[in-house]
Amino acid sequence: MDSDGFNGVVERLLSAADGTEDETAAVLGDLDGDVVARAVLGEIAARAALFEGATAPVTVQFDVGTPDGRLDYLVTVGDGPARCERGRLREPWVLVRQDLTDLLRSVYGPAGAVQGGTLEVTVRDEDPPGSTGEFGYEDRHQAVRAAHQLTKACSARPVDLDLLAVRFRSDKWGGHWYTPHYERHFGARRDQRVKLLEIGVGGYHAPDVGGASLLMWKHYFRRGLVYGLDVFDKSALDEPRKLTVRGDQSDPEFLNALAKRIGPLDIVIDDGSHRSSDVITSFRTLFPHLRPGGLYVIEDLQTSYWPGWNGGRTHPDDAGTSVGHLKTVVDGLHHMERPGEPSATDRTVTAIHLYPGVAFVEKGINSDRPAPAWIRRDVDPAVWMADPSALSTEEK
Repeated sequence: MDSDGFNGVVERLLSAADGTEDETAAVLGDLDGDVVARAVLGEIAARAALFEGATAPVTVQFDVGTPDGRLDYLVTVGDGPARCERGRLREPWVLVRQDLTDLLRSVYGPAGAVQGGTLEVTVRDEDPPGSTGEFGYEDRHQAVRAAHQLTKACSARPVDLDLLAVRFRSDKWGGHWYTPHYERHFGARRDQRVKLLEIGVGGYHAPDVGGASLLMWKHYFRRGLVYGLDVFDKSALDEPRKLTVRGDQSDPEFLNALAKRIGPLDIVIDDGSHRSSDVITSFRTLFPHLRPGGLYVIEDLQTSYWPGWNGGRTHPDDAGTSVGHLKTVVDGLHHMERPGEPSATDRTVTAIHLYPGVAFVEKGINSDRPAPAWIRRDVDPAVWMADPSALSTEEK
């Protein structure tokens, strides 16, 4: 199954995990149990690296119950990437037994829901044949750490965004200080099934380099689908819930087609070329594809002042620069007080939050009312407030 097809299955599983236990089970009844189990255990294996666990490799036996019988899988964790495969050990150090419906809901279900009722975790007490003394004791200690690592990976406990940025080497913490701002605006959404598009994968020409922020977002939004857009082919970085697309952010036709195919979108992050013309084109094209309540983020606004990056114009309010364009968005935010017909963007921008180097633009319905008509716009308020009799009755 190709990446798009597998992610289609994962998207269906994310939706199924939102329902009641019976509703989840009904959806799983129409799917191949092995495909579902591999998807869920693959997610667990990917999350396992986020938690402190075994330092030496430990292979954990998963016994997954389905309506058609039990399926056996081996998940190996330790100091390095975890892996998952079909198989059974005769005497595993750790045995995890759980019904597939319960396992799916534990991994992909909403936080706070009561799940895990069928979970059994067994760590063997006795040493395996051939081990003696301290060696066997250390093996069991590693097995306990592996069991803890995987059970945490199965849960909905949030992982700090700063930690994720450092773990995956994203420059959003350390290179910049963006993650506190992201936490402020994304925190309430992290348990939702968001669709996120980030422009700019990183790594330039190297096909298997970059994607640090995409990994960060995948694990921050444990129920989200994450897409990365880059001018270079980054398909080697694709994995469940994280896909890359090759394309140019300066091409409105391409951006429209992409957004129609993967959208509607909940979050767009522009961390691409940082050229003002590209930033403006991307915003104008993709903002209409955001869901109501969505967020559009533009990073590295400092380039708006750099001539070599299509910025640094002669006037700081030049609408051809990224920051200058955002100033026009601020004007549109107050369209009810300005002459002329408001644009679609004017009507749907509800807030703008600016921090050093990064802006967050919220989408919704901008229906704020203008000030009362009796307030004179053309008279200094100090004049008429000091002497209201200076106004006619009709003007009061």
